[in-house]
Amino acid sequence: MVTREDVGEAAARIAGRVRATPVIEVEPGRTWFKLELLQHTGSFKARGAFNRLLAAAERDGLPSAGVVAASGGNAGLAVAYAAARLGVPALVYVPETAPEVKVRGLRAYGAEVVQVGTVYGEAYEAAVKRAADSGALFSHPYDQPEVCAGAGTLGAELLEQVPGVDTVLVSCGGGGLMAGVAAAVEGSARVVAVEPERAPTLHAALRAGRPVDVPVAGVAADSLGATRAGGIAFETASRTGTPSVLVGDGAIVEARRALWKEHRLAVEHGAAAALAALRSGAYRPADGERVAVVVCGANTDPGDLAGHVVSVGG
Repeated sequence: MVTREDVGEAAARIAGRVRATPVIEVEPGRTWFKLELLQHTGSFKARGAFNRLLAAAERDGLPSAGVVAASGGNAGLAVAYAAARLGVPALVYVPETAPEVKVRGLRAYGAEVVQVGTVYGEAYEAAVKRAADSGALFSHPYDQPEVCAGAGTLGAELLEQVPGVDTVLVSCGGGGLMAGVAAAVEGSARVVAVEPERAPTLHAALRAGRPVDVPVAGVAADSLGATRAGGIAFETASRTGTPSVLVGDGAIVEARRALWKEHRLAVEHGAAAALAALRSGAYRPADGERVAVVVCGANTDPGDLAGHVVSVGG
């Protein structure tokens, strides 16, 4: 598990390495967006990647073999960025189904990219083996304490930006962001994990009383497609009473389009899941409840949003 103290240590460690992302008020006194899509590499993952690498450097120094990661895309981008800034090589395994925009981004940050299998789990197994064989540092995308605590720093920022917030809606795949934010706001606000109906990893874990494998598919599988909730996520959700709500692909697509049409925010489908819970009614706030929605990632091809641009003038 991770705690508020872990998040505080992470915040001190990564200070100056990541951005404090802004919050916008979209419904006065009721709803806010935490714009984590403006973070380095286009997602919250940079926070955890820096915390993982810097904590390892403090303990033993970073190995000459560098760092190895497995990712559907965003975690790999963050590791590649952090490794480049710290001067060590990065090798990132991704599924063959990873979006080309993310693969191009990995290479642009100087990472070596290996595409293996059709789902994240296959890329993960290959990455773990490579790290063990080479002596490289392995950076897990969501189930390491330093990664979760780093992600949680956005929750600590949010408490300062929106005093009195009651509920934070967070898109959830493997659960690292949920775990970190739940730890950061524990005692001050509650977190609700939002998962696709076709990738219900935390939902299944909470029902089973332990993390279990689930089949994953759907429009958000590239970023929320972990086949099993992380152990840290499960333990933290159990401790903090964090529930999971499910949203369908149609609701996710609609929320993503709404973020562009109404706010000019181009986000990936996984990042739209949290808002989909509000718009679809999967999560219904109580009267007077103050809700913050974490908009967590922008690594998408915005071409399919072009039809929603409104022409002005003439």
